[in-house]
Amino acid sequence: MNYRDWLQQLIYKVINPAVRGMIRLGITPNFITTTGLVLNVVAAAVFIYAGLRRPGELAFVGWAGGIVLFAGLFDMMDGRVARLGGMTTTFGALYDSVLDRYSELFTLFGIFYYLILQGYVAGSIITFVALIGSLMVSYVRARAEGLGLDCKVGLMQRPERVVLTALGAIFCGVLRHCTLFDPMLILIAPLALIALLANWTAFYRIAHCRKQLKEKR
Repeated sequence: MNYRDWLQQLIYKVINPAVRGMIRLGITPNFITTTGLVLNVVAAAVFIYAGLRRPGELAFVGWAGGIVLFAGLFDMMDGRVARLGGMTTTFGALYDSVLDRYSELFTLFGIFYYLILQGYVAGSIITFVALIGSLMVSYVRARAEGLGLDCKVGLMQRPERVVLTALGAIFCGVLRHCTLFDPMLILIAPLALIALLANWTAFYRIAHCRKQLKEKR
């Protein structure tokens, strides 16, 4: 069992009581998926509000990061509710994947716009490259699986991206009074890691698929 599977099982043990409660209440996976999207839109709005109305007040960045992390739980709970509640559908899988992409786009756009407003042009470019990598990681896998190939390899998958983005924003807010270095770097550094590893993962997946196709000849 790799670290992702171990961590996933640990999180499932934590959220299973809440999941079973949702099932008893009749809450559907699609409702949970939609709630996750709404929370990410709220997080993006907080980033934009902070940039427009509260420049320099990094506490808002921390709060936005907390919302992103909370929304990430819904990304896990929708699939768990579907499986434990016997509510898995093909449309639900499609709906979940599409809204996950929208969620990530809204979040990273909010950060991108916030950094532009604060004058961090290099940081905003890094965020945009992270956005490209995030989309391409998902696209390569979707395209590969549509061609009948297995493509779940790579380091920077969605859970890692969500956690890094959220923690970067949270600690940027928590350490906002730091004088040793610019606290904004705490937000930008994880995004730089995502930009690098997500795009690397996308190309690694392409190479992985190419290898599979060669072996099938």
